[in-house]
Amino acid sequence: MKRLALPRPGAAAVVSVLSLALVTGCSDSGSDSVSGKDDKAAGKEPAAAAKTLSEGELEKLVIATADVKGFKVGPADQSEQFASSKEEIKVDDEKCKPVAYVLTGFAPGDSAAAVNRMAQEDPTAKASASPTKDLEDMTEEEMEDAMNSITDALGSTVTLVALSSYEGDGAKKTMSSLSTAIEGCGGGFTATAKDEPQKFKKVEAEKASGNGDESLAFAVTADSEGSPVVHAEVARHGNTIATYYSISMAAFADDAKVSDYDVPAALIKAQAAKLG
Repeated sequence: MKRLALPRPGAAAVVSVLSLALVTGCSDSGSDSVSGKDDKAAGKEPAAAAKTLSEGELEKLVIATADVKGFKVGPADQSEQFASSKEEIKVDDEKCKPVAYVLTGFAPGDSAAAVNRMAQEDPTAKASASPTKDLEDMTEEEMEDAMNSITDALGSTVTLVALSSYEGDGAKKTMSSLSTAIEGCGGGFTATAKDEPQKFKKVEAEKASGNGDESLAFAVTADSEGSPVVHAEVARHGNTIATYYSISMAAFADDAKVSDYDVPAALIKAQAAKLG
């Protein structure tokens, strides 16, 4: 089980605000998942998603850079300061554990296998963040444009995309447990990892994309300066659960609305397409 953190640059500025939410992980047996929408009418479930998949099979199905335009997809950075297993995550309210596990990159339930990737908006798709002049040679307007460009490049949304596979009705039970947790933990909870407590003051259901056999979206607000918000969506595709967990660096700027972003729809669409 790996412990993963948001890619640099930019993460350091957020760690002190939302340390637990920056943890992302699990690429061995373990998992990531969430829940929501009613099942589709019984019928066709993709053959790949309908069975219990191995880690190797999930590796072939998880999205890559070539699958989604405007994003770079790769492994997440590791950091020793974060929890390496679910056992290291302590939650003050037992029923809120599934939500806490999603925020730390671990599975709300027990999976047979899991893999993940970190996806970030491709800075090359935006204006160049590298000024063409030395600072001392810039006009005030050119300097402002350069700073805005750097902010754009570093302030993109970062998303952990994870796939996990379950035996029997494990995927459905996992979805159900997280749905119950979200409903029951609206008033928040406290999670502790590496002896560092993080209080979350609000958990709210959001409108999901509707992908998969059932899906759920939710937002979690941290009880810290600025009340930063992170977003997640999870969809079940047969026995496979796709988890999307997003945080926007730009949303933590003083002049930004911290709730003014979502899990990128392009990532959800691309991953759902690969799952059939």
